[in-house]
Amino acid sequence: MKIIRWNSLTVALAIMSLITLAFLVAGSAQTEVKYVDAASYYKDAKCLVCHGPKAEKKFDTTKTDEEMLEIVMKGKKAEKPPNMPSYEAKGLTPDQAKAMIEYMKSLK
Repeated sequence: MKIIRWNSLTVALAIMSLITLAFLVAGSAQTEVKYVDAASYYKDAKCLVCHGPKAEKKFDTTKTDEEMLEIVMKGKKAEKPPNMPSYEAKGLTPDQAKAMIEYMKSLK
């Protein structure tokens, strides 16, 4: 009788541990990139992946600052993926977005 209880307790603890682990992993995957400065945000927010180390790709400097700000804040659907995500939804403020645009211009 005691063996059955120990087995049941062991199984229950294992299941609870797995559920707790699943919640911890899911929570860490949803964390947002925090804005520290434009240079570190450029790298940490994965801007570097699409735009390149010198902002040489998919960065149209012929657009006005207002147009670029709108794209950064609201996102833009590209002719082919990947699309530019909305960084307003990720917590970036307009002033921070302006700093990011200036930083990207300085890389060129």
